[in-house]
Amino acid sequence: MSKPRVAFFDFTSCEGCQLNKLNFENDLLDILELVDIVEFREAMDDRADEYDIAFIEGSISTPTCVERIHDIRRRSKILVALGSCAVSGGINAMKNLYPPEWVKETVYGEDKYLFPSIPVQPVSAIVKVDYEVRGCPMSTPEYLHIFKSLVLGRKPEIIDYAVCVECKQKENECVLDKGMFCLGPVTRAGCGAICPSNGQYCTGCRGLVSNVNENGAIEMLKLHNLSTHEAMKRMKMYCANEID
Repeated sequence: MSKPRVAFFDFTSCEGCQLNKLNFENDLLDILELVDIVEFREAMDDRADEYDIAFIEGSISTPTCVERIHDIRRRSKILVALGSCAVSGGINAMKNLYPPEWVKETVYGEDKYLFPSIPVQPVSAIVKVDYEVRGCPMSTPEYLHIFKSLVLGRKPEIIDYAVCVECKQKENECVLDKGMFCLGPVTRAGCGAICPSNGQYCTGCRGLVSNVNENGAIEMLKLHNLSTHEAMKRMKMYCANEID
């Protein structure tokens, strides 16, 4: 029986999620035993015509990106978006908050006409995405869960509740009580509350939970003398495409 053919692709991003995959250490050999990696620019020069599973890092930000993701989707049985940029547009989507021509001129100056650009979009805005691995960079445990589930023909469990739930499970002291501005109440879990567990606040890199308790979040901010205006500013770093 042949192994599943797996490919990795990068679009507009820092490529941190791809590099993260090369740091799996003990898990890397197990992964290589389960699949044939047929395309992965960060690690090899080989190319393939079809893929059982294609992992996509990065947002869609140019006409060329649109053409390329359609081509990859046509040749892939399963397509998985990796990291904040691919899932929601990520930090790149902050560009959408400003006039397009101003952005191009600020970045490229007189050469702005040489670089076609479109509003930053997640992969799912262009093609069908079967699964998502959130985070900046992507959550390694979540990735391994989805990867192994797909390879074994199982449906991965997808978490859809707030980071605060994971903090409670770990019995963390709430960082809001320490005076930090934490987006955990509105951010989708799945990272193991890694930032609050290490004394830091949640920056919202995993995007919004689907059923945000907006009133509860506002009350939580008021309780800690924090402003909703500041919360919206902070959410725009990773969630510019998800908030009004």
